[in-house]
Amino acid sequence: MRSSALLSMALLLIAAACAPSPCAQHEANKDLVRRFAEATNTADWEALAGLVAEDFERHSAATAGPPVTSRDAFIQLQESFLVSFPDQRVTLRQLVAEGDRVAILATYSGTHTGPMGDIPPTGKSVEAPFLAIFRIEAGQIAELWVEWDNLLMLNQLGLVPPPDSSSQAT
Repeated sequence: MRSSALLSMALLLIAAACAPSPCAQHEANKDLVRRFAEATNTADWEALAGLVAEDFERHSAATAGPPVTSRDAFIQLQESFLVSFPDQRVTLRQLVAEGDRVAILATYSGTHTGPMGDIPPTGKSVEAPFLAIFRIEAGQIAELWVEWDNLLMLNQLGLVPPPDSSSQAT
């Protein structure tokens, strides 16, 4: 009986040693988000489809339109962004992982050379920070929360005037 207990304990130790550490899993999750950003930057929709779960959900108060509740709807949304900003680029600044989540601070940049809904192209460039949180499940991105300052971007496009600094109290 003692040898079977030792064998069981040895197997448990081996299994624990082979299991990915939380740190290794966090790094794998951050790498998944890096590959996601690269796929969107290069408009590699096939690669993006492999990184995003079929029932993917995207949450954002900053984006008008119906909610995104599938991989296909998300890829269509990304394709529509390219119509407005064909040279769009996401630059990751910071990534923080905890549990099944990865939070990022990133910068979005691009030149508005195509229509954006009812807004005709301005030919102006934007560069704006944004925040996002990704939820990872079974090695794919299952959910995304993303928010940015629309007013800042509209101001950079010349569509909204900047606040008048002379009217602000000092």
